[in-house]
Amino acid sequence: MNWFFLQVVDSTAALSQTVNTEPAQQISIMDLLSKGGVLMIPLALLLVVAIFVFIERLLYIRKASKIEDNFMNIIRDNIVSGNVTAARSMAKNTNNPVARIIDKGIQRIGKPIDAIEKSMENVGRLEMYKMERNLNILSLIAGIAPMFGFLGTIIGMFQLFFRLASTGEFTIQSMADGIYTKLISSAVGLIIGLLAYIAYNYLNTQIDKTGNRMEVASAEFVDILQEPTR
Repeated sequence: MNWFFLQVVDSTAALSQTVNTEPAQQISIMDLLSKGGVLMIPLALLLVVAIFVFIERLLYIRKASKIEDNFMNIIRDNIVSGNVTAARSMAKNTNNPVARIIDKGIQRIGKPIDAIEKSMENVGRLEMYKMERNLNILSLIAGIAPMFGFLGTIIGMFQLFFRLASTGEFTIQSMADGIYTKLISSAVGLIIGLLAYIAYNYLNTQIDKTGNRMEVASAEFVDILQEPTR
């Protein structure tokens, strides 16, 4: 009898070791994403478009925000000394929104201050429009990407329950496998929407900073015009 119990204990221990040493099931990221369904394709396209728009706008805004620290000082010296041609040449040959606003102001020298300010404001609005162009695409992606993800999950759940109703196979494993794969599209949609939302707000912040520089330069230029000439 003791020998029989020893055999049972040894068999149980061996089975336990076999179960514990069984390798855990692993799946790659690409295989996991492929289980998200056909709506992963438009989600991937939305991600590519969001990345392209973000990089293109970021490079444009950074280029627009670059200006020499002594730019306005040189403009002031030339205008106060009466050398308007040199000031106009410098502003015209500088490729950024601030310089284009100042160039428009220099062209209107001799007219009333209100007319000069109005002309500069018009150029400023045009420059703001150029920087904000295509930003609405990021806003749109931030809104519709989660919806695509939820739609993919809903379609996947319909397919899962239809299969269960057709085959009659109802197990915890089949339900768990079906549900977690269908939730992939929702997770991906939320991540893409979040990234697009962050990118949209970051670019808006950079545009606001550039807009503030434009306003400061415009106000400084008006002050220069009201200074007495040498």
